[in-house]
Amino acid sequence: MYKGTLKQILLITDGCSNSGEDPIAMAALAREYGITVNVIGVMDRDVIDDRGMKEIEGIAMSGGGVSQVVYAKQLSQTVQMVTRKAMTQTLQGVINKELQQILGPNSSMEELPPEKRGEVMEVVDELGETVSLDILILVDTSASMKTKLPTVKEALFDLSLSLNARIGHNSYGVFVFPGKRQEVEKVLDWTPKLESLSTIFPKLTTGGITPTGPAIQEAISHFKNNSGIRSKVAYDEQYMEESGL
Repeated sequence: MYKGTLKQILLITDGCSNSGEDPIAMAALAREYGITVNVIGVMDRDVIDDRGMKEIEGIAMSGGGVSQVVYAKQLSQTVQMVTRKAMTQTLQGVINKELQQILGPNSSMEELPPEKRGEVMEVVDELGETVSLDILILVDTSASMKTKLPTVKEALFDLSLSLNARIGHNSYGVFVFPGKRQEVEKVLDWTPKLESLSTIFPKLTTGGITPTGPAIQEAISHFKNNSGIRSKVAYDEQYMEESGL
């Protein structure tokens, strides 16, 4: 049974990056570290241009995740749907790898008989409810996002409510780009609750540039730091247990 933690970056933006590293390359790097990158493009009355669309799709494809472009008013259900869909996709990939080890390199879930495939999907669904989930949310705060931020905040609240129904542990972090003093700014460190966003979001300032690549790069570093802390905690707990402390 899968015992790991699913790691997701959820990028919420309304346009194209125009500063720093290539976000598609950064998403590919995240994937190498076992982090799925999902992207939601938010439209108001305007539409996202072709270049923006290609970037949104390219980031999700490189990051092994899901992308969706929606109007701001549909954001809440989309954030939940994209997060769940990416979890299922990742778990199916994990199970496919296990099947290949058991049945040979050319086997996959699609080739199983329907009843067996149904059983495997039940396992995927069950894991989706029980596996630990770390989501690092990257919110574009470039100038054009100003009117959309209240909707983003509501969508993130709804996401945490929907995921709280799971048995598995959830942990969230939130970064904004650009920040007040630097390209990327941490506004919420790892926490099981997103409620504290209500005090943070009204204070956010919106600026001109969109450093999407640096934001993904910063998210990767934050995941790596988090893993180090987790390993140390687990090691310390094991040491204390073995020492009878």
